[in-house]
Amino acid sequence: MIAEVIVDISNSDVDKVFDYIATDGVMPGHRVLVPFGRQRPEGVVLKLKERPDTNHTLRAIERILDPEPLILPEFLELAEFMRKKNLRYADCFRLFMPARLRGGSIRELKRNYLFINSECDFESEYAKLSVRAVAQRALFKELSAGALRESEVLERYSAAAVKALIDKNLIIKKALRTLRVPGGMNISAEKHVLTAAQQAVADAIEKGNGTFLLHGVTGSGKTEVYMHVIEKALESGKTAIMLVPEISLTPQMLGLFRARFGDGVAILHSGLSDGERTDEWTRLRTGEAKVALGARSAIFAPLQNVGAIIVDEEHDSSYISDSNPRYFTSDIAEFRAKYNGAKLIFGSATPSVESYYKAVKGEYTLLEMPERVGNAKLPILETVDMREEIKSGNTGMFSARLIREVRSALEGHNQVMLFLNRRGYASFLRCRQCGYVPKCPDCDVSLTYHKEDNTLRCHYCGAKYRSIDVCPICGYDDLKEGKTGTEKLEEETKRLFPEARVLRMDNDTTRKRDAYVDILTKFRRREADILVGTQMIAKGHDFKDVTLVGIIDADIALYYSDYRSAERTFQLITQVAGRAGRAEKEGKVVMQTYSPNHYVYKYAKSYDYKGFFRNEIRARELTKYPPFTKIIRMLSLSESERDAGNAARGMAQQIAAMRQKGSPILRIQVMQSAIKRIRAYYRYQVVVWIESSGEEAVCPALYELGRKYSTGGVSVFAEINPQQML
Repeated sequence: MIAEVIVDISNSDVDKVFDYIATDGVMPGHRVLVPFGRQRPEGVVLKLKERPDTNHTLRAIERILDPEPLILPEFLELAEFMRKKNLRYADCFRLFMPARLRGGSIRELKRNYLFINSECDFESEYAKLSVRAVAQRALFKELSAGALRESEVLERYSAAAVKALIDKNLIIKKALRTLRVPGGMNISAEKHVLTAAQQAVADAIEKGNGTFLLHGVTGSGKTEVYMHVIEKALESGKTAIMLVPEISLTPQMLGLFRARFGDGVAILHSGLSDGERTDEWTRLRTGEAKVALGARSAIFAPLQNVGAIIVDEEHDSSYISDSNPRYFTSDIAEFRAKYNGAKLIFGSATPSVESYYKAVKGEYTLLEMPERVGNAKLPILETVDMREEIKSGNTGMFSARLIREVRSALEGHNQVMLFLNRRGYASFLRCRQCGYVPKCPDCDVSLTYHKEDNTLRCHYCGAKYRSIDVCPICGYDDLKEGKTGTEKLEEETKRLFPEARVLRMDNDTTRKRDAYVDILTKFRRREADILVGTQMIAKGHDFKDVTLVGIIDADIALYYSDYRSAERTFQLITQVAGRAGRAEKEGKVVMQTYSPNHYVYKYAKSYDYKGFFRNEIRARELTKYPPFTKIIRMLSLSESERDAGNAARGMAQQIAAMRQKGSPILRIQVMQSAIKRIRAYYRYQVVVWIESSGEEAVCPALYELGRKYSTGGVSVFAEINPQQML
């Protein structure tokens, strides 16, 4: 037999199937070791066949790495599907397995446990122990209730007592496999009876098939519907996948799901240690766990017979991998749902315009939950015109109105969330004398000032430098701070409200393992009064005592040169506003803006998603943006500015020739990227508009063109409907 093998080398030149003589017992999905030139890389067997596709002398597979295939048949087909979306085979298979498995096999974590010897009679042996052997008697009696880990025993008993019982053959020490199970929040296991609205949606999902878009306002109880759908899948002998957009949501969701489904829930996200990820993956692969919960990467959970796939907050951009390997989670979810005959539910209070358009057109089944659970009201959203604040002499971060509302909330013993989607202390420093701004030497961006450790940091490449007190150009010692971030917001909050306990949650405060769990747990336990943060605090969190949300600068993303800027602003405002008044207490939102009359804020104030959608869809139809077209960005990167530009211009010429031959290409634009250099690589892009139905006709040719120009120090990446054009 001949085995078709994909070698684990992420290089376009070897991104193809290679024939090898099959070893006895090899099956599709097996990981194998193969000779490849002078290397001996791992590979994955794609399929077996009778005859090779070449007359060349074939080499044999050297070794099968696992007793049984680790890659499910579904994932072998998924790899073929993803490759058509411009991913390399090797990159696909790396997504399917934990990194720890590459270069080895599953290594189990073992710990020593102490047991009572089953051959001894406890009562008689206990009576024989000397009354002076207090520790031995106590330990022997404790072990009669069940085995204990040796390390835990040694915290309370001496090693001599343990050894004495082992020497007397009364207890046995044995190494057992131990799973590293990530923790979640401790949340009540109370099962809620579905409301009439929730039951109607759950019934529609149970009776229907295909893909559903669940549009429910914040606090409408979508999570309870999700758990009901998963429960039904499990009852029918199937498995389920539940995705959430941010790692920070996962501990809260994990607590809810473990309370409902016990140890049958496994968690997958990038914040796990290698060992934890491998163990959770193994529990899913063996069927020990039947529900996968996590962020984007959990869509690759090795579950079989999947009955339900749920993508919560489906509009969130974190579901799109915009660095290699690049993929849309929705594409993978749709493939897996179709393969398994599973129900696929996309849920959001603010669905993406593209998804809602599909629902309106009948491609998805639209389900609506327009009211909050328990007659709770959506919070009142009030705008503050910051131009008027400046006119009145207030140039601070807080408007007079927001200060009053925060004080009122604190006096009522309630909690407050303050949202600013910009981290750091100041977005830049500028010399007041000569105008010098410190920039990243490898990126075309200013360095962000972080006061906490007195550093200047690049938020693109991660570089960090000691801050400056005087201008290195003119020697002037008066440096102006740019736009404020969450670090300064925290400082100002503590100054204005010294009696309040303040926490901050952003990428800087959550770098340490489980830091986000600690922050959220403290806030939930009322160990803090005010939570300051970026978009990490905006989605999904449910704090019953939060009655006020302050949006410090609503305009941050509104004027980006991106056709999605209005949509993103509407979504973020609606999501963060939804954190207020989620229980019996009424909520309020104070939104500070310099553009109070913008149509986005008009619709956001009344939580009018449908009105916003109608306005936005008309604009996109007029301007030929998705969903009425598809946009492909060909991003050219090189350490040589000339080479990056030449590659982009060369591709643009060939794409123009394709258009002249009748290809469904509507428009071509070649330009230097808005941020012309990141991580020392210059960036040029070719933006191609095609007819919405033209993906299959155009994209394979564009992908091939990108591979052709990825040479001589140039890398080209193709993206469909990119999330940002910077």
